[in-house]
Amino acid sequence: MKKQIEKMFNSIYEEYDLINNFITFGQHKNWKKQIVDISISLNPKRVLDVATGTADIAIALTKIKNCEIIGMDLSSNMLEIGQKKIKELHLHKNVKLELGDVENLEYNDNYFDVVTVGYGVRNFENLKKSLDEIYRVLKKNGTLVILETSVPKNKIIKLFYNFFTKFYVKLIGLLLSKNFEAYSYLQKSASNFPHGREFINILKNSKFTNISQDIKLFGASTIYVANK
Repeated sequence: MKKQIEKMFNSIYEEYDLINNFITFGQHKNWKKQIVDISISLNPKRVLDVATGTADIAIALTKIKNCEIIGMDLSSNMLEIGQKKIKELHLHKNVKLELGDVENLEYNDNYFDVVTVGYGVRNFENLKKSLDEIYRVLKKNGTLVILETSVPKNKIIKLFYNFFTKFYVKLIGLLLSKNFEAYSYLQKSASNFPHGREFINILKNSKFTNISQDIKLFGASTIYVANK
């Protein structure tokens, strides 16, 4: 599965940002900004953005002064787009992008003050192992901030959400992407991924504590904050 995920994201890197805007009606930018605001409030010295993709969150994290920022992803093509953004913004001294696997993070124990993940957790092949690795590299009292898809609880909104994800997301993928199957996968993974209380219990199982959730767009996405 990991190789398939890598291949998939390497095939949709060119249109990924554009399609994200269509799918979330541009709201993902505001939610990612909230991730950054939470991180800034913690005054970290080292931040790791896992599944950084085209590096939107990693770049936004450069607002934090005197902070080492690393964006890591499995897809070399996505990182290439991110690197172009960094070069255009003259931020190469502020943020570093690295190819890597969340299940085997090449960082020391207790290294980062904050770890962020924006729409990447549902693509972790081994969720428990990945969360355990994130826990390992976080410092004591460090913070994990996750933005991930979820499913609305309200029955009426859920009906609309199911229609939206099954048809609109696939239609956008069909019209704008070279790889329609990739967006079909992303739609299914968004609907099937554990969310809310179920995901909080998964975080607890990896020893995280003080877990909170902030529901977005009637429950279509959620921001989770957890501590080591």
